Amino acid sequence: MTGVLPARRGETDEAGERHRLSVPGGLAALSLDAMASVAYGPEAIVIVLAAGGGAALGYTVPVTLAIAALLGVLTLSYRQVIAAFPQGGGAYGVARTYLGRRASLVAAASLVVDYVLNVAVSIAAGVAALTSAVPGLLPYTVWLCLGVLALITAVNLRGIAHSARMFIVPTAIFVLSILTVIIAGLLRDRPVVIAHPVAQAQDLRAVGVLLLLRAFASGCAALTGVEAIANAVPAFRRPRVRRAQRAEVALGALLGAMLIGISALIVRFHIRPAPGVTVLSQVTAGALGHGIGYYVVQLATVVLLALAANTSFGGMPVLTHLLARDNNLPHLFALRAERQVHRYGILFLTVTAALLIVGTGGAMNTLVPLFAIGVFVGFTLSQTGMVRHWWTRRPPGWGPRAALNGLGALMTGLAAIVVSVTKFPEGGWLIVVTIPLLVWLMSMVNRAYGRIGRRLELGRVPARPRPRRSLAIVPVGDVNRLTQEAISAAMSLGDRVVAVRVVHPDEPEETTKFIGAWERWAPDVGLALVNDRHRRLVHPIVEYVRGVGEPHVFVLIPEVEPAHLWQRVLQNQRGAVLAHALRRDTDAVVCRLRFRLDDGSARVRGHNA
Repeated sequence: MTGVLPARRGETDEAGERHRLSVPGGLAALSLDAMASVAYGPEAIVIVLAAGGGAALGYTVPVTLAIAALLGVLTLSYRQVIAAFPQGGGAYGVARTYLGRRASLVAAASLVVDYVLNVAVSIAAGVAALTSAVPGLLPYTVWLCLGVLALITAVNLRGIAHSARMFIVPTAIFVLSILTVIIAGLLRDRPVVIAHPVAQAQDLRAVGVLLLLRAFASGCAALTGVEAIANAVPAFRRPRVRRAQRAEVALGALLGAMLIGISALIVRFHIRPAPGVTVLSQVTAGALGHGIGYYVVQLATVVLLALAANTSFGGMPVLTHLLARDNNLPHLFALRAERQVHRYGILFLTVTAALLIVGTGGAMNTLVPLFAIGVFVGFTLSQTGMVRHWWTRRPPGWGPRAALNGLGALMTGLAAIVVSVTKFPEGGWLIVVTIPLLVWLMSMVNRAYGRIGRRLELGRVPARPRPRRSLAIVPVGDVNRLTQEAISAAMSLGDRVVAVRVVHPDEPEETTKFIGAWERWAPDVGLALVNDRHRRLVHPIVEYVRGVGEPHVFVLIPEVEPAHLWQRVLQNQRGAVLAHALRRDTDAVVCRLRFRLDDGSARVRGHNA
């Protein structure tokens, strides 16, 4: 028997390893945000440069090269994050470890903003690719976006497991399609399809630094998702760090090649922004024409963008779970449904993304400029935390590593400032306001849980439990089976039981009849009659409970729970109203005792109010 257990444990470990990510699987499952940015990053650059005319459009490649250089620094920096945080090195975790709670809340707020914007941007970009291929769908953009959002939400609420293998095929098709477009376009002397006339050359002096900075700021949205692999190192197969680092480098190389290739074709084909047609659609048409290849690229783009939106539904609920666990969000965000789904995190993400889509009319180019602000805030905090990590640990060769992370923090910090300033009038103010607001709200929640913890003396050993004398109060309306069940439950709960009934001075005969019935049924149970000339129910009982002067009071509210859902409309809901008032205005422990009516049987169950 002793020789069997290690073998079984090894078999379990091998089975677990098979379900973890390889390098291709990691690219497919964790880099969709970054890959999908090819669909909107270059377009964001072109839209800004188009304001300067044809001469400004000639700077598309230099601006893209600057973004690619920043991408290279981030890729190398996150390789170090992977090595330093093999348990997962997200911006929230790094900032919490090395920069303190407030910085970690800023990182968390930026991640929340990123997740929401990723859903809105990815869906809007996917629908834009669809309407570019099928222009007749353009008037239905918002409804298409909301439909895709509803579908993704439904899939995630059902708890369908994320599978890297499911993502590999569409990701590979998309990457190969984009590389095919780039190679075919570079081999052509002129575009197959010329969608718009070539812009006239202008004086290069008309292109200012501010315009280039705005284009750089807009194009930085293409760097979203670069940190995703560093956040999920434990999901890789052994050796985890090495595989994650290879996936990070592969992501940086593929993304950089696609961004530079697309920007080169934009200049080569003299692409300009056009209403209802994406820049990627124009580039594809110029390289491949409007044949089958064009529609394959557009379809692959739509599918990949939908999957990229879906990654937020995997990351956001996990983040809100961690924040709730750290008492920075309401604890309901840490709850999981029966399918192991963080339902409240998913619903929050869906509602906020839907509001963004409706508010912007599903316009991709309105949403993209907002994307990069939160991204670079997270980048900067993560890299700064890594500098602190190397400075604190000081392992052999820590100096160059700290310098690389410091360079990354400097570049992303400057990029965050540039993006915030240049995009502030265009809606960036919303992100600049939202992040501090989220930090303030999470701080308020944390302080509230701190006060609750102090009152509950969490973390301390309380005094030994002792029996206490208590009073059980039961609001009653008549002598019947419901009253009998409630009084019986109260007798087992309290040392003294009092039934309370609200009576009206103008109904003396009904009051006398009730007292007689009570004396015949349970003369040993105390009965309190509360007069109210205004024919109220809730207020007199609340006042009675407040005036009993007992330190430990239980209130049992008997209610009928019907056997069928439709029968609920027959109830007056007075029990729920009374329970709410008692919780709000008294210190009594309130329990709604429900008398369940089943076909052929009856039973009672309690429900804490």
